[in-house]
Amino acid sequence: MDMQEAAEHADGILDAVLAEIQPEVRWVHGPTTTGVCDVTRRRVVMTVVSPERRGSFLGLVDRFWRKSDYRIKSVNDDSEVPAIFAQTRDGFGVSLIVGGAGQVFFEVDSPCVRESEVADPEPSGPSYAGAEVIPRPNVHSDFWSAGAH
Repeated sequence: MDMQEAAEHADGILDAVLAEIQPEVRWVHGPTTTGVCDVTRRRVVMTVVSPERRGSFLGLVDRFWRKSDYRIKSVNDDSEVPAIFAQTRDGFGVSLIVGGAGQVFFEVDSPCVRESEVADPEPSGPSYAGAEVIPRPNVHSDFWSAGAH
């Protein structure tokens, strides 16, 4: 597997977890980064996930990753910045981190693979390519945003 194939595999991992989240959430691509022999793909959830719904959101992702036979490496139960870190059977690291304003970040890191060029992912929705910062979540969901002010 080369870095481009690893990036595409990471995109598939991200597509699968985001498809599992119902009602669906809006998201954008975060920056792709490459190392000497690895690649990281990111997605940033633009739907507001209220503190009242955060546990449901994390539980849904945790259950899906366990059902997908991912090994849960650690869970951060912090009420402000909870996170889940896992690993796929083929060595890809996956994480969900809740950051500032409750924004949810997904990240997939590849294991070491053959060096190659890596294309940006196909855009889906708004693009913040080249932007220094992706805006805070700004999409309302009757379900996920319930109770948010």
